[in-house]
Formats: sequence, structure tokens, C-alpha cells
Amino acid sequence: MALPPPASSNADTYWMRVFATLNEPQRRRLAAAQALSLGRGGLQHVCQLTGLSPAVVIKGKRELLSNEPLLSDRQRRVGAGRKPLTTSDPAALQALQRLVDDTTAGDPTGSLRWTHKSTRTLAEEMTRHGHPVSHTTVAALLKELGYSLQVNAKNKEGRSPVERDQQFRHINAQVRAFQEAGNPVLSIDTKKKEKVGLFKNPGLAWRPKGTPVEVNTYDFPDLGKGTAIPYGVYDVRRNEGFVNVGMNHDTSEFAVEGLRWWWQQYGRRRYPHATGLLLCADGGGSNGSRNRGWKLHLQELASLIGKRITVCHYPPGASKWNRIEHRMFSQISLNWQGIPLESYETVVNLIAGTKTRTGLKVRARLDNGVYAKGQKVSRKQMDGVRIHPHTANPQWNYDILPHRTRQGTLGSATGNIT
Repeated sequence: MALPPPASSNADTYWMRVFATLNEPQRRRLAAAQALSLGRGGLQHVCQLTGLSPAVVIKGKRELLSNEPLLSDRQRRVGAGRKPLTTSDPAALQALQRLVDDTTAGDPTGSLRWTHKSTRTLAEEMTRHGHPVSHTTVAALLKELGYSLQVNAKNKEGRSPVERDQQFRHINAQVRAFQEAGNPVLSIDTKKKEKVGLFKNPGLAWRPKGTPVEVNTYDFPDLGKGTAIPYGVYDVRRNEGFVNVGMNHDTSEFAVEGLRWWWQQYGRRRYPHATGLLLCADGGGSNGSRNRGWKLHLQELASLIGKRITVCHYPPGASKWNRIEHRMFSQISLNWQGIPLESYETVVNLIAGTKTRTGLKVRARLDNGVYAKGQKVSRKQMDGVRIHPHTANPQWNYDILPHRTRQGTLGSATGNIT
């Protein structure tokens, strides 16, 4: 609506203040009532005052002079306004359906291939095919067709081996047996590697308003101090964790070193009468089921502590069921979210400061050891490993027996415990 000309009197000024508060049909009717009350020349005066066209004011007159009740809860009459696209262009909906079907079915030879299926891209293609529409209309039509914006759903587990269910049952049985015997059950894994330095850490942290921690614009490794490799040991029974933070490489030797430290500092005191340890681990990585180095170093640990070590690996594609992932690692991530891991000391302290209402406590230690990658384990070395596969899924379940029963003295690797 055009801006009205200045009012010619105080009465017009007051009248225009009321007029400005009304909706479209109310303005039209009030202007018509004013024009009728002024008599000859009233239409022209009201149109100049309000900026309404004569046709609009005349329409208001017809509404006032008719015997039909005035509509109070609608801006327009039923059926008034622009007709929907599906009425003016019935083929538009079918055209959109064909375009979307091409991409929904994943047809690589379809007439339309997008890097992303945005409503603007669809609108452009619809217009090119003779159905001019806006991107907002495309969004409304997609909803009418039953489409909605959705993220990917992580539900596919990958291949499902026949032994998968059997393996979970076997792990549960082993856990019950070890706990009933008073032996430790440990969930183990390596957490995601973290860049150490002034790098952005996802998440939010409370700080005084307007004082965010300034970090590097880029995440180039040479701007930092190295990489932190957290190897975790989670005691299922006691709801306690230990994290060995490495600075070098995630190797099988490094993984077993974390277990050594757990046993030396906590395990032998928590479980003085233990006859064995149960390790629940993923099937790959430094503690993988096919990793010869893992089994060789476990043999050294078993002989050192004089205990039988039982290992149960989760089947392929089932790592998310490893308890350490959602019982400990997730809590560590929450504890340090939004805080730059600017030093190794910061990493260790934030891990050690992780606690939950359910009683989780975590200890951490910085491992200064150097672990070489690519070490080969010969057949002769493997022949010296006292490994006894289980009857159920022997590729994933096995015992490693010590070469001697007397508990030895643990190594003196360097590092600080927090």
C-alpha cells in the first residue's frame, strides 16, 4: 500500500491513527464508511488520505451496503486469492515426482543428477521443463508427496556373520564367569587420536561473556605439539577407568603397556586373589584378533604377572557394543568439549577429571615411551606363545597362559600418573 498523503485536519489525523491499526478488510470497510459519510467527493478524499485505490474502496462500499454478514475471522472470502499450483498446473506435481524418483531410485542414467537435491535446483529444473515454480512451492509440493528432510540413519551393521549372535552369548557367559570368580573384566580400546596444541575442540564451555579461547585458524599438525593417543582400560565391575596417553604410535606394544600399568597400579591391589584377567576388545587395531604382536606382548604380560589372560573380541562391525565406548570414552569427550587440548598435561588432567553421577572415576598417565611401527613377529616367536583357542569362535576367543606362575616385577617405563 502506498504511503497516504498528509492529513488535512485533526479529525483526519485521529482517523488515520485508527486506520493504521486495522487489517486489510477492516481498512477497506472503514475507508468505505468514511467515504459514504462525507458524501460527494468523499471517495476521492479518502483515496488521497489512505492511498487505497478507488476499486478497493468501492469494494468496501458493496460489502457495507449488502445484506450479507461481514466476515470477521478471515482476511479473504472462501475461494478468494491465487489458485494453488496443483489447480492451475495439474501436471506440475507429476513432473516433480518424476524428477525426485530419478534420484530416489539412484538411477545413474537419469535425466537429472545433482550434487545435492536442493529445492532451488528442483525449481530450476521444473521451470526448464515448462512448470515455472518457486523453491518455496517446491518445498510445499515435496511435503504433499510425503517427502521430508532427513539425515542418514546409522542402522546397517554391515555383514552379519553366522557366529555373531553366538559370539555375544559367549562374551556374556565369560563376563559372568569371571565376575562370579572375583576376577577382573576389562573393556579395552584406543580412543580417537587428538591433536595437541591450540586447536579448536568441538563443543561449548562456560567462560566469561565475550572471552572465547582463541585458537589456530588452521588445524595443520605442524602448528601443534604432537598427537595424543589415549588407550583406555575400563574395569566393568568397579566402574573405574585408566587411560595410558601415548605420544608416539598406537602399536600392540603400547596397548599392552597400558595393561601393565593398570595391573601394577590398580589391578593387583583391587584383585589380590585373581587367577586371571578377561579382556573384551575390538577385532582390529593395536589389539586386533589377527595381530601377532598383540598376542606376543600379551604372552610377556601373562608370564610377568603369572596370570591367565582370556581375550574375547567383538565380531566385525560391533565395536559400538564395547562398554568402554559408551561408559568411559563418551564421558571423557563430554568433559573436555570446547576446551583446547593445548598440552599433554592438559589432556591427562582433563581425562583424570572425568567423573559421572553413577560413580565413574578415571585415572590417566602420560606415556613417554617410543613404540616402533611395523615390527614383524616370526613364526618361531608365535610358537612360543601359549595360546589356547576356545571351542566357540576360536578366531575371536582364546586364553594366553603364563610360562611361569610366579609373579614377576613389572618394567620401569617412564611416565606420570594422575
